[in-house]
Amino acid sequence: MATEYGHGYAYRSERPHRLPAGLRAPFEARGWRQFGYVLLSLPVAIVLFCWTVTMVSLGAGLLVTFLGIPVLAAALAGCRGFGALERARARALLGLRVADPEPLRPAKPGPVAWTGAVLKSGSSWRQALYTLLLFPWAVFSFSVVVTFWSVGWSLLTYPLWFWVFPVYAGQGGLQLYGDSHHSVYLDNPFEIGLAALVGLALTLAGPWLVRALTSVDGLLVRGLLGPSPLSARVVELESDRGVVVDTAAADLRRIERALHDGAQARLAGLAMDLGLAKEKLRDDPRAAARLVEEAHGEVKTALQELRDLARGIHPAVLTDRGLDAALSAVASRCAVPVRVEVDLPARPAPAIEGIAYFTVSELLRNVGEHSGARTASVDVWRSEDRLLLQVSDDGRGGADPARGSGLAGLAARLDAVDGVLVVDSPPGGPTRVTAELPWRG
Repeated sequence: MATEYGHGYAYRSERPHRLPAGLRAPFEARGWRQFGYVLLSLPVAIVLFCWTVTMVSLGAGLLVTFLGIPVLAAALAGCRGFGALERARARALLGLRVADPEPLRPAKPGPVAWTGAVLKSGSSWRQALYTLLLFPWAVFSFSVVVTFWSVGWSLLTYPLWFWVFPVYAGQGGLQLYGDSHHSVYLDNPFEIGLAALVGLALTLAGPWLVRALTSVDGLLVRGLLGPSPLSARVVELESDRGVVVDTAAADLRRIERALHDGAQARLAGLAMDLGLAKEKLRDDPRAAARLVEEAHGEVKTALQELRDLARGIHPAVLTDRGLDAALSAVASRCAVPVRVEVDLPARPAPAIEGIAYFTVSELLRNVGEHSGARTASVDVWRSEDRLLLQVSDDGRGGADPARGSGLAGLAARLDAVDGVLVVDSPPGGPTRVTAELPWRG
């Protein structure tokens, strides 16, 4: 069974059941919880339907006196409260976790602003619609499920209680049909056994019927009691914006540390060495020449560090020649031999190209430092409106974004631009990391 961690997957084995799903379904707790959900839905639906119809009708009738507005607001507020209870019921009995809808945001404190916020909230009206739609659906599902289960279990256990009819009712068995001329009873061993087999079939099919009906309840809860797609997208974009801001701040701190600890420190030492060389130029030309030579070496080192830093910010080869050349340059610096294959009909947008470059750079750095691989490969291609990157190696495997490694941060960066990172790295290898990015030309 695959368990999702962020954008990657970690695989674990699950002990197989001794009974097939069709035979164990009537005895599983999940099926009985769903059955309980259907049974509770009818009384709950009656209460919710009566509340909404009564309060909305009263509010609509009182609109001419201006008292209808607060009554309508109270009706919708009650529906929001019922919605919270219904989400909790679905979570407890169906295992369905639905996020709360967007909260009310009054323009200013006070009952008037609150009333306006309730009436203008789309989620309030959706939850009121839920209370109206739940009633007919609950009546239908309750009738079907109770009939199906009661008939199924009654026929399945019929061999245990058929004796009640000849002893207490004066007839051979359960009557299927009867009129003034003849009657049909289940009163011989063949018919009793056949009834039990029919009951067994109905009993085994019952949990699957309940599951199908409660899936419709799940759709109602998700669609009407949860956040709207627009508000969910706004929350996602706000989260992604936070990730982008944090990433940019982290990059700036990294650049500042690299400058302070590297090139800046070397340039400060270079200035001191040149100052000493200037003082010794007349008195000790040889010592001054030696200091100048050492300073020349420091200059070369500082220039190399600045080049590496500039390459880490945005390499010139990426801007000038595109992903193929830039990734080939990265692969040439990797400690593991890397095959690079880029098959793109055109260059993506510079922002996407930059994210793709740094994604592959980070993955190859992980390959070189942690995988123990002998070879690796990088493949880049376009599929419809997605840019796909895949980095594979024959190392020891076991990479898991859930352990807080660099893969988790990489997945967060990709998610900020609607990207996806999928990690397939079983213990013992091989490892295959696939990244998807939106194609923007």
